[in-house]
Amino acid sequence: MVSLMCLSLQVMQAQVDKHDVRRGNRDFRKEEYREADIDYRKALVKDSTSVAANYNLANTLYRQGDMEQSKKALERIKESAPATEVAADYYFNIGDVALALQDWQGAVDAFEQSLLINPGDLQAKENYIYARKKLQDQQNQQNQDQNQDQNQDQNQDQNQDQNDQNDDQ
Repeated sequence: MVSLMCLSLQVMQAQVDKHDVRRGNRDFRKEEYREADIDYRKALVKDSTSVAANYNLANTLYRQGDMEQSKKALERIKESAPATEVAADYYFNIGDVALALQDWQGAVDAFEQSLLINPGDLQAKENYIYARKKLQDQQNQQNQDQNQDQNQDQNQDQNQDQNDQNDDQ
């Protein structure tokens, strides 16, 4: 009897969690992101491992421009989300957040994972190409900066050698 009560309590809690998530989804569709944020957080108080609540909270935070918190919400489900039906979307959103934070390598990796799951996603392809280009640009800039630093060091060494030779004469 006690186990039956515990089981029914868990079912009720899961229903409440889904109720809050559904309410958050309605608010999100109406672009009432603050209200959706509150609804998803209520669901997370009841079930902190809820993939739907964390995933939707991350989307809401992204829409509100809070990339760091969106990233944290996605990180909370990094173990479970890839095994769900939202796996491609999960990686896509990770990539979007990485783009917003100018983490080009993270964006490339995330969009690549999204495309492995859903190769027909044109938006993911475009974002992957964009992130890859930005990563290449960043790497090229770093190489140029390194070469410039090396050239400056060599010029300073040559100037120092010349000054030393002039002092010797």
